[in-house]
Amino acid sequence: MSQDLAQVAKERGIRYFMISYTDLFGGQRAKLVPASAIADMQKDGAGFAGFATWLDMTPAHPDMFGVPDPSTLIQLPWKKDVAWLAADCVMDDKRVAQAPRVVLKKVLADAESQGLRIKTGVECEYFLINVDGTAISDSKDVAAKPCYDQQALMRRYDVIAEICDYMQELGWGPYQNDHEDANGQFEMNWNFDDALITADRHSFFKFMVKSIAEKHGLRATFMPKPFSGLTGNGCHVHISVWDKTGTQNMFLDNTDEVGMSQQGYNFLGGIMRHAEGLAAITNPTVNSYKRINAPRTISGATWSPNSVTWTGNNRTHMVRVPGKGRFEFRLPDGAANPYLLQASVIAAGLSGIALKAHPGKRYDIDMYQLGHTVTDAPKLPLNLLDALRSFDKDSELKSALGNEFANAYVKLKNTEWNAYASHFTQWERENTLDV
Repeated sequence: MSQDLAQVAKERGIRYFMISYTDLFGGQRAKLVPASAIADMQKDGAGFAGFATWLDMTPAHPDMFGVPDPSTLIQLPWKKDVAWLAADCVMDDKRVAQAPRVVLKKVLADAESQGLRIKTGVECEYFLINVDGTAISDSKDVAAKPCYDQQALMRRYDVIAEICDYMQELGWGPYQNDHEDANGQFEMNWNFDDALITADRHSFFKFMVKSIAEKHGLRATFMPKPFSGLTGNGCHVHISVWDKTGTQNMFLDNTDEVGMSQQGYNFLGGIMRHAEGLAAITNPTVNSYKRINAPRTISGATWSPNSVTWTGNNRTHMVRVPGKGRFEFRLPDGAANPYLLQASVIAAGLSGIALKAHPGKRYDIDMYQLGHTVTDAPKLPLNLLDALRSFDKDSELKSALGNEFANAYVKLKNTEWNAYASHFTQWERENTLDV
């Protein structure tokens, strides 16, 4: 039986609830509901006009309701009289098939029907920048190799420690915070969990980081490539598959060279098989392709892939196996929708298991130095349009995610691409005024 939110409000001193959902473009949408009205909202949901956000709807569509999931309740650590709730989108008493959290639940139900429980973790990178977004916030953070710079980390101690304290308070199990490879860039890690829990926490984490940065007079961005010449924001995903009880790791095989079972290799094979189409979801913006196809950065490496390859414990490939019984997917970036990221990776992996897909040759070379010698591995898309075309052609992946979602996503993302393509840039003026 789910908890009574009205009673929770009385017990915890909650005045308002944020009923929140994430749209197809990763936008976080919410209604602020007074505690006096939460009982009705818990039953029927908060009303939204779907067309007013990035969902494939028209003004003629009926009301869409965000029905809160009480198990996701988070009392804002920095504003205790407000609580956040993830919501599932419902219209005409049916779940909205294109809504990202609904898509993830569908894919997880498919996994559960096969006796599988998916556990994941995410590594969220972000920059702390000035309010107008033109520069990093720390003018002293200028090292050529700033990764793990303890002075730069401690100059942002107030922000980092506050966020980490809140994660501890929420029981997420945060275990390390660091300055990342770009000037002004940070990463914070917490324990892996069931995929839906990870997605909800990922969604809240982005909201929390932005909120605390603003509280300190700064701005946080998860934009894939906010600064030319600096490493971009990745969002690496760690994946393992367990039995229904969550106690037996189905990917683990201690007799294998990298500790991966046959089922694990098949899941990985699905990721490799669908990588080009996956990019449309894991790298969902025009800017995303400035990261995965970037030239060498100031630090000496982009830390992002540009080819569909896998390896052991080697960070220059799209997928690495850093430890037994799990692997790390290094393609996704900071713009990835927390729910669609999980859904697409899991759908691709389940497809691989069904088809007994082989991941292909394992490469252990430095792809940044010797990638040109690999001639039999596909290249990742050069831009968002190429990625969308690959996704649209991947009927297998689209079906696994749900065709209603897939068609809506392709339609709206093509609209975004067309808006970008029609935009005049300073580069065009500088290079073609005198042609």
